[in-house]
Amino acid sequence: MVPVGADKVWAEDSGGDGPVVVLQHPGIGDSRIWDPVWPALTAACRVIRFDVRGFGRSPAATRPYRRLGDLHEVLRHLGVGRAHFVGCSMGGATSIDMALAEPRRVETLTLLCPGVTGYEGPEEPPELIAEFEALDAAGDVDGIVAAYQRMWAAAGPTPEVLEQLRSAVRAEPNEEEFQLEDEPAFDRLYDLRVPTVLMVGDLDRTVLIALDEEVARRIPGCRLIWMPGVDHLPPLRVPELVTETILGQVTGAGRDQPR
Repeated sequence: MVPVGADKVWAEDSGGDGPVVVLQHPGIGDSRIWDPVWPALTAACRVIRFDVRGFGRSPAATRPYRRLGDLHEVLRHLGVGRAHFVGCSMGGATSIDMALAEPRRVETLTLLCPGVTGYEGPEEPPELIAEFEALDAAGDVDGIVAAYQRMWAAAGPTPEVLEQLRSAVRAEPNEEEFQLEDEPAFDRLYDLRVPTVLMVGDLDRTVLIALDEEVARRIPGCRLIWMPGVDHLPPLRVPELVTETILGQVTGAGRDQPR
């Protein structure tokens, strides 16, 4: 457990003398999403992952916090200076924020269907909002998980996928109460000067696909990788491709390939 202000977060550090890779999980899951890629990555690198406050194995937040601030505290606690940052969705947004705030600490970025702070997308359809309000009022956790699966996991349910979605449902009330948005990054993507690859699946939500295409266009030199048949959970769907891409970033292989 790593102290972060008044609270703590669970973190795992594989140790070793290899290049440092920091994995950050999505808001629709927790750090267990990296389980399929963990063995291969830790064989070659020192790998760090942690659960955001209230997610997975981290205790619930008791004070307002920002994800970037907690990332800094985890890195400080573990004595990490520079690293390769890998982030999925919410974790991708925090990785981008880190590269803008402290570019000298970021070797590379590997972004899996990332969000980005400061992006104002279209409003959710009123019928979808009404559906979630009704499910929440009824305390229907299974119904919320099923709706999440329809939205975020179109490639189909597996036990691992459903557990990620349940983890998100458990974390959401605490997240909404205490998590603060980091500084807007969308209009500053042009300023990034970090070797970046962005991966997006063709079964992800349409609005996220459109966002990620624009993010890849704005980040100078960003390489865009399409993942056929993949939704918002790439580490669970195509772990071999995710592992290969991360290690390619770490070694510098493939960075000059066309977008």
